[in-house]
Amino acid sequence: MPIDESIAFRPVRIAVLTISDSRTLADDRSGDTLVARLGEAGHELAARALIHDDADAIVRQLQEWIDDPEVDCVITTGGTGVTGRDVTPEAFARVWEKEIPGFGELFRWLSYAKIGTSTIQSRACAGVARGTYLFALPGSTGAVKDGWDGILASQLDIRHRPCNFVELMPRLRER
Repeated sequence: MPIDESIAFRPVRIAVLTISDSRTLADDRSGDTLVARLGEAGHELAARALIHDDADAIVRQLQEWIDDPEVDCVITTGGTGVTGRDVTPEAFARVWEKEIPGFGELFRWLSYAKIGTSTIQSRACAGVARGTYLFALPGSTGAVKDGWDGILASQLDIRHRPCNFVELMPRLRER
């Protein structure tokens, strides 16, 4: 997609949340991959945490970052599958004001090229809550790469044309 070099890059302050019952920050390869990619793109890591697959805990962490003026965007990794402990989409639905359904649809379309019909098991999703973007990616490093490289790298770059999420940020709190 085209980048308009006449526009100055604007870093986005991004919080990264890993949702997992089996990982720690010491072995969180998906979170590490996401942090590396957003840093390489010129964005700022606003915060990072790892919590267990618990909807109430996810909601509390999301709300904390949504209320933090230093966080523009939250990207999670993990908890988007269909097993009993996968509750990230349900937690997101409890806090967002507007869903961005195209994000999950596009993620699965991109993922299909790599993993075929297995992509149907992903419930990647996105929304907006009180002016903060929320994106939920699956927990694999491949999924994080697909979501960042295929969608978020361009949509979180104000120079991306014809449009992007960053240019809408000043208007997200409009009523």
